[in-house]
Amino acid sequence: MPPRTVVVCEAQVPFVRGGAEHHVRELVRQLQLAGFDTELVSVPFKWYPKAEIAAHAAAWRLLDLSESNGRSIDLVIATKFPTYFVRHPHKVVWLIHQYRAAYELAGTPYSDFVHAEEDVALRADLVALDTAMLGECLRRFANSANTARRVARYNGLEVGALYHPPRLAGALTSGPAGSYLLSVGRLETVKRVDLAIRGLACAPPGLSLRIAGTGTQRPALERLAAEAGVADRVHFLGDVSDDELVSLYAGALGVIFPPYDEDYGYVTIEAFLARKPVVTAADSGGPLEFVRHGETGLVIEPVPEAAGDAFAQLDRDRRRAAAMGDAGYERARGITWAGVVDALTGAP
Repeated sequence: MPPRTVVVCEAQVPFVRGGAEHHVRELVRQLQLAGFDTELVSVPFKWYPKAEIAAHAAAWRLLDLSESNGRSIDLVIATKFPTYFVRHPHKVVWLIHQYRAAYELAGTPYSDFVHAEEDVALRADLVALDTAMLGECLRRFANSANTARRVARYNGLEVGALYHPPRLAGALTSGPAGSYLLSVGRLETVKRVDLAIRGLACAPPGLSLRIAGTGTQRPALERLAAEAGVADRVHFLGDVSDDELVSLYAGALGVIFPPYDEDYGYVTIEAFLARKPVVTAADSGGPLEFVRHGETGLVIEPVPEAAGDAFAQLDRDRRRAAAMGDAGYERARGITWAGVVDALTGAP
């Protein structure tokens, strides 16, 4: 018998709203639309100092969500670390990501985990605990093949890729291409918005960059734009409304999205649904599952000169840029929520 009561679990950093937060809330909405009585359970998450990581994982392990006020909860859906530590006899996971700083990001500029004794020990503990907790799940899915490969590599567990459409899927439309590249997402180091800014400095002077999003790196990125001599061509928009974002996608020449080893990258799908080509990097991970060089966008080496050349290519041959955007649309339009809900709830 299919479940009727479902709890979706979220680890949420207060005052932070990004792709993962939108992802979880849209999952709740889609489950409700499908007729499931669904609740969202959120627990705050703090990752610093490092001792807090294990403590927050332990907090999830203390939670028993098998029932609430005497009412049975049929199914629990865990998402990102450490929600899958929760206790429930029918637990599935749709993994957004693990604690990446302790995984593939360790030892890179995007992580505070270094080759020190205490870091190595904590990292080993987290990997072992993740393996055990994910192993408890009746069904395991990830939001992309890149995330699934990471689990197979580090945890030795089989995970299926389960793609979802972005939150704005039904609203996105195409429009005439302007003379700006669009960057969407959190302003954090791993998103490499700095590459887009440095690339603009190598691009034709008639092009500009519009950056939608907030984050801890905004002051540094503003300084970088000034130092690179493109402050007058880089527009920091901060948080924008849904209507503004739809308009920004519609008017863009293309979307620049070159994060380091991204899990999924819903920005790629949003761009495609607006029929815009995507410029991404050869080490960007998830976006490479959709961006095919010269077909749906441009895949570059993560250096400013390559980004600037990609911008110039889109500007120089706008017919080709539009054709790549159209091809991206054909790739993205088949991604729906129906298959996600059926897979997570075990519907036949």
